[in-house]
Amino acid sequence: MRRARRNLAATVTLALACSTLTGCFEEPSPHDAVRDFLVGWQSEDYDLAAGRTDGDRAIVRQALSDAKLELDAASFRFKIQRITINGEDSQADFRAEVDLGENNPLWGYDGVLPLHLVDGRWKVRWSPSVLHPQLKEGQRFAVDTDPQPRRPVVDRAGDPLQSDTYLYVAGVYPAQLGDQAEDVVARLSDITGYAQDRLLSRIRSSPPEKFVQLVTFGRARYQSMQSKLEAIPGIRVERQEQPVDPDPPKQIIGTVSALTPETEQKLGGPQRAGDSVGRSGLQAAYQDYLTGSTQTKVITLDLKTGKQVAQLEEWRGRQNAAVKTTIDRGVQQAAERAVADTVTSSLVAVQRDTGEVLAVATKGMNQETDALSGRFPAGTAFSIVAADALLKAEVSPKQRLSCPPERTVGGARFVHPEQATAVTPSGTFQENFAKGCVTALASLARRVTADELANSAKAFGVGQPWRLPLKSFSGSLPQLSSDADKAKAIAGQNVEVSPLGMALVAAAVGSGTWRPPVLVTDPKAPDPAAEVEPIVQPDPVPVDAAVRKTLTTMMRAGAVGTPAQAGRGRVYGVTATAGDQMTWFVGWQGDVAIAVLAKNHNAGAVAGSFFAGLPNSP
Repeated sequence: MRRARRNLAATVTLALACSTLTGCFEEPSPHDAVRDFLVGWQSEDYDLAAGRTDGDRAIVRQALSDAKLELDAASFRFKIQRITINGEDSQADFRAEVDLGENNPLWGYDGVLPLHLVDGRWKVRWSPSVLHPQLKEGQRFAVDTDPQPRRPVVDRAGDPLQSDTYLYVAGVYPAQLGDQAEDVVARLSDITGYAQDRLLSRIRSSPPEKFVQLVTFGRARYQSMQSKLEAIPGIRVERQEQPVDPDPPKQIIGTVSALTPETEQKLGGPQRAGDSVGRSGLQAAYQDYLTGSTQTKVITLDLKTGKQVAQLEEWRGRQNAAVKTTIDRGVQQAAERAVADTVTSSLVAVQRDTGEVLAVATKGMNQETDALSGRFPAGTAFSIVAADALLKAEVSPKQRLSCPPERTVGGARFVHPEQATAVTPSGTFQENFAKGCVTALASLARRVTADELANSAKAFGVGQPWRLPLKSFSGSLPQLSSDADKAKAIAGQNVEVSPLGMALVAAAVGSGTWRPPVLVTDPKAPDPAAEVEPIVQPDPVPVDAAVRKTLTTMMRAGAVGTPAQAGRGRVYGVTATAGDQMTWFVGWQGDVAIAVLAKNHNAGAVAGSFFAGLPNSP
């Protein structure tokens, strides 16, 4: 597609050039000869161009055609700089711009057309130096590329989060093909789907003694085509190790596949044959960082020896780089073990003081679309956020509240689930918070305003525009226009959150400051070609010190005596219900804050298993 756009641009430029030059230049002068030669070269009307030279037409036509093939050029564009006349001799200086195709750089150089009068007509004095000042007889152009292998996605310690596996690259040595090149690429095109002209252009533009990568295969596809490839004379297959087999968290790291004709056309990036392509996760989000760094040189070669004569231009290419994440391998392993015995669950762990994502583990759910960007009812886990507003509104944690099986607030009916832990009929706010009594918490709706609840939600990141390089969801709180709406919000019934968002809520209470999440620390943005600054994350928001102190005490009470307190260290948190047999645990131990969402399983038990399994667990 990009090649097509460049060709279109060249066509437009050509039309402008023709109309401008035709209108400005008149015979008898060298202007017409210069115009016709450059327009013919640019538009691939090589007969027009050859007719304006003093050389053999067939030789000139072939030289112009070969130059395009040898450079694998998508287009040539020219601009006349000046024309000088000295009697029967003249010289035209021009600027050439060559699109080297496949998203290689544009190559610009200054050229010279020497002209003289032949039978009263101006002719370009033909020699190879007309194509480029450094091109001589017995020489040709070539494009030498040196693609770099894919770089890994790494954890916070810099260790790869994927294992090496093999890809198979089919290619040729042009010097060994002789006059069989067209037959070889025709057969290769037939079995792979790659365009025959593109394969042939790669061969003809490459140095003859260098292995030219043409098609990449994954293991399974290579095995299915191995016999067909071996039947094509001149085709060689190289086995290349690349870091593409993801370690946990596999859906966050993402999968990689070999480049195909479809993905090559779709990506429109710096990929070439032999590259691998990220299909999902961070491998896809950071594709242009992990691969595609290609050093490119335009050179001249001696036709007899095939050796390089001169280097005309060089582009080192963008250096590809590893992507450094905040994932902690030890924490990830603990998370994987914790969810292993569940059927449907999600666990997100973040570093309490930074918001850095340490682990994402799921069972029966997707790590990206559920753990990071899922939209789930918050249930009474949202009471952490509501408690911030209620405590600021001077609701005492010692205030007595009844916990009946049912209660109506503002016309909205609330039911304390039968499976939920029983609360004494006149327990305190802290006790009802710790046990997640829906009916008791909902009764506090009249003690707080809608704005106060909304402000607390915002302070804990709900609905804030924080972003990750992967899909993520910060939560949503609807407009609260009645006591019933406020009661539903306190009970988390009209609030949607993600496990990641709730882990950040726990981290905010544990550390004293809410912070946006961080998953990748380097590079700063997924797109290396972005001309704008990376998206600015929301500023950290400190939690009111007095409120935090009380909330910490309340969340400690919420963990004591529950399965979450399975380890020896102090655990803080709440176990909450969210309907449809879903339960939450939101809390922290030490430096690690987590949110667990589980179906038909006690989320607190998953949390307890996780905390007990941490490599530095107290």
